[in-house]
Amino acid sequence: MDNYSQGYELAQLNIGRILAPLDSPQLAGFVGGLEHVNAVADAAPGFVWRLKDEESDDATSFRIFEDDWVIVNLTVWQSPEALRAFVYDDEHRSYLRRRREWFENLGEAVTVLWWAPAGHRPTIAQARERLEHLRKHGVTEYAFGLSDSFPAPGAGPDYAPNE
Repeated sequence: MDNYSQGYELAQLNIGRILAPLDSPQLAGFVGGLEHVNAVADAAPGFVWRLKDEESDDATSFRIFEDDWVIVNLTVWQSPEALRAFVYDDEHRSYLRRRREWFENLGEAVTVLWWAPAGHRPTIAQARERLEHLRKHGVTEYAFGLSDSFPAPGAGPDYAPNE
């Protein structure tokens, strides 16, 4: 674990509003890649945890808003650098490039990060509250985006992220 995040882990939520049912031909490329992308994440350096339905091994059955078309991805990482390394890895990026085939552009924040005490596994309700805070108040230490850098609580003034 990075010295600036000792005692804390980085929680991450991203949501997407699918353009068609999960079992539709339009989403076949997305659904067909879930197992692989999740396996890549699970094996990534710095990965800690992800929300998943024990039956399907993914999170497509969970809902965050009163909208059956909005799906969630809720994960925990050791550091922002570990999360960014996974997000921008070639394998994951190949799916990111296709997101407009599968997801609506919501025109507002769909990803939020925050520091959580090590060992804590955030709930969907907690993640929703952080996303709503980001949407209402903008980037803060409480809720921020993937391109933002905030030290973990108690990290001190010498914090310097590795960008």
